[in-house]
Amino acid sequence: MLKIVILGTGNLAKQLYTTFSKADSVDVVQVVGRNMKELQQFSEYSTISNDFGAITDADVYVIAVKDDAISEVSQYLMDTNRIVAHTSGAIGLNAIKATNKGVFYPLQTFTKDKAVDFSTVPFCVEANDEKSLKTLKTLATSISENVYQIDSEQRKKLHLAAVFVNNFTNYLYSVGEELCLEEGLSFDLLKPLIMETASKIQTMSPKEAQTGPARRNDIKSMESHLMLLDKEEHITLYKLLSQAIKQAHEKEL
Repeated sequence: MLKIVILGTGNLAKQLYTTFSKADSVDVVQVVGRNMKELQQFSEYSTISNDFGAITDADVYVIAVKDDAISEVSQYLMDTNRIVAHTSGAIGLNAIKATNKGVFYPLQTFTKDKAVDFSTVPFCVEANDEKSLKTLKTLATSISENVYQIDSEQRKKLHLAAVFVNNFTNYLYSVGEELCLEEGLSFDLLKPLIMETASKIQTMSPKEAQTGPARRNDIKSMESHLMLLDKEEHITLYKLLSQAIKQAHEKEL
């Protein structure tokens, strides 16, 4: 059984804690964080501590904190010969100060109080030696069916891609919701469209699935849309995205 310590008390730390606590081959022996109130949520299956100088022995230390704090937290583990892994998509392997360093990155969005089924989540693992890599793969496969060995440069680009398809897309959903609410319409009206778009890219490339006024170069429709927008940032977004779509498909127009 792999003994792990989770360092952090945020959304990802909570999700990992809950999932690992149900895994037969993993024992979460401790959760460490600065916020004692948040730590209480981890006390059901593990010991808790807000003292980073009293981290217990484990096989793997999983640092699940914000990116800017990874190096600082890893300094408390500089003397261990066990694996110290962070969970970031954007930070390189060498941000960790310990000897045996790794990355344990779940490619998924995590929101407070929204449970995630980790069995379908892709895990991207990396380590600076084969033994540590094998251990991280074992840890990942204890909760997920999708485990990939991906190096830091690949992972950074993958994380960038994730920002485009998730963070930026979700912001566009919020713009769509705002426009609906301005007219007293429910955002639910758009959900079948959103689901169909997501469904299509399971069987075809996003470029093949592209539709809409910009894809057809329907100038009159685009001009009428711009007339309906009040906020400058929405106008800028509409123009930029429409132009990008037109350029991507200009040979087909």
